[in-house]
Amino acid sequence: MLNVKASVLDQKRILLVDDEQDILDLLEMVLIKEGFKNIYKARNGNEGIELCKEKNPDILVLDIMLPDIDGLEVCQRIREFSFCPIIFLSAKSDDIDKLMGLGIGGDDYVTKPFSPKEIAYRIKAQFRRLEQTQYIERSQSIEHLNKIFTYDNLEINETKAEVRKSGQLIDLTAKEYQLLLYLAKNSNRILSKDLILERIWGSDYEGYDNTLMVHIRNLRKKIEENPSSPKYIVTFKGLGYKFVKGD
Repeated sequence: MLNVKASVLDQKRILLVDDEQDILDLLEMVLIKEGFKNIYKARNGNEGIELCKEKNPDILVLDIMLPDIDGLEVCQRIREFSFCPIIFLSAKSDDIDKLMGLGIGGDDYVTKPFSPKEIAYRIKAQFRRLEQTQYIERSQSIEHLNKIFTYDNLEINETKAEVRKSGQLIDLTAKEYQLLLYLAKNSNRILSKDLILERIWGSDYEGYDNTLMVHIRNLRKKIEENPSSPKYIVTFKGLGYKFVKGD
């Protein structure tokens, strides 16, 4: 599991909303010991909403029983402008209250009395989940970037299903695109006609031998500078075809 580094913790902004000053002070003290530095406190719902707008916290610890408006309404109003994780605090332990809190946009629920260190650990757990989500998103972005294949002046964008030559979009049929992509993904390998036919036209490919040659010829006309002397799609007589990637 990914750990949240101390250098990251001291940058996180935490908003505590509770009408009991002793609880606010105790939570602040423990959170500072755990490595957090940017901690803001509010003693009622309206003050919490305004402070949330002003400070844009990374996480909110919110008591449900507040003197002006309850924490559930505070959560609903905050969700109109912020999606930061919200941990509810409540003196109630009924399942229905937990479900209501989580159902309107809360991320966690702690029943009073609680250990301040438990709150700190739950805050860190929320940040770990965010780190993991961001890591996955970054990995997926990199994966999408890796789906763009470039060979000199030829670019194959698998994500968009586009092929460009010297920046100009090339009009390919679906089968031409599938064939080119398969050859490019197996660049510098000789692929037999039977293998290509099976992968592109399916297992029932008998009689498609001429069709493959026609598609190869059409592709060369569209992507090669000189189709009679192909640079990319090269024929190996008796063996098959190879997409030459180059250096």
